Amino acid sequence: MSTDSFWTYFFEIYEAMPRQGPGDRESTERALGMIPALTAESRLLDVGCGSGTQTLDLARACPAHIVAVDKHPAFVAQLVERAAAQGLGGRVEARVGDMGALACPDRSFDAIWSEGAIFILGFGRGLAEWRRLLAPGGHLVVSEFCWLKPDPPAELMEMFLEGCPEPADWAARRAAVAEQGYELVGDFVLPARSWWENYYAPLAGSMERFRKAHAGQPEALAVADRCQREIDLARKYEGYFGYVFFVMKRGADGDR
Repeated sequence: MSTDSFWTYFFEIYEAMPRQGPGDRESTERALGMIPALTAESRLLDVGCGSGTQTLDLARACPAHIVAVDKHPAFVAQLVERAAAQGLGGRVEARVGDMGALACPDRSFDAIWSEGAIFILGFGRGLAEWRRLLAPGGHLVVSEFCWLKPDPPAELMEMFLEGCPEPADWAARRAAVAEQGYELVGDFVLPARSWWENYYAPLAGSMERFRKAHAGQPEALAVADRCQREIDLARKYEGYFGYVFFVMKRGADGDR
């Protein structure tokens, strides 16, 4: 299968979902509550926003101006439409952009947010490259994959190595936070329902519709099979992995 055809089918599945990764409103608000209150003058950057479920949760929970960036134009278009429908279009500015080459001035944001997307760059690289965008004393908040049990099974390791360039345990993530010059304010693991109710259940429904639309098309069905494999292994090895929210403050050496 060509790379282009894989991504075409992949996005067809994920565009039909309200959220492109695990998460929930309560966890977003819990992490937001761990940083100083944002005001109407504050600026928040949501990197890898997808179709913007967490972006809109943030906009309802705080008065900040939010710039939301995603590389996939269809996700950005969905966010624009959703924000306008909810009366939030004046505070949510959605842009198409590459998280690895963000065209934003240095120190231009009081907070940077990224739920389930930093793996695209790699955890350490994302922390390093995004810190220039934070104002002094600003906060970076991300949710990222972590192994939660030692010695994960080989088939689970193999699956996540395909999509995550540096799967690591919780302690290794904390070490990376310190290495990049951030102060860890706090961290917590997403609850199971963030995966099963808010991500895997909608994914299963989207795949069912996708399979009917592409019956008899092996390349398309192979993409759905790959998504199903993740659900099956998550059920088989429940508790071995999860997403952890990391809430960080730009350290005093942030000018480096």
